[in-house]
Amino acid sequence: MKNPVGPILRMGDEVEQVIAAIEDDNPDSDIEVVDRGAYVRVQGDDRITVTEQTLRRYLGADFAIASFGEMMTAFSGRAITSSDAITWESFGHARSAASRSAASRGGEPQSGKQVPA
Repeated sequence: MKNPVGPILRMGDEVEQVIAAIEDDNPDSDIEVVDRGAYVRVQGDDRITVTEQTLRRYLGADFAIASFGEMMTAFSGRAITSSDAITWESFGHARSAASRSAASRGGEPQSGKQVPA
């Protein structure tokens, strides 16, 4: 794996379900699971996501994505959280995606700032 990203999970009863949810949410990614005994490293190349909806299918309807942090001891890459998902991506991935998008529009990546003409 060139740019592995993803959570490092404390070993517990729910680890297998969390791994299954991550695999479901990333069907086009090879997900690698490294069991270290006390913890499990779950990783994909460049970018992986897990959604609250998928976690609820495996862990129960009352599971809240905010409680995912209690299982996660660390992570690799950059973690981007929202009210219903967590995405881990490599540090160069976002920049590369912005550059590709800008190139397809025929311009430079946008920073979100207004620049006077």
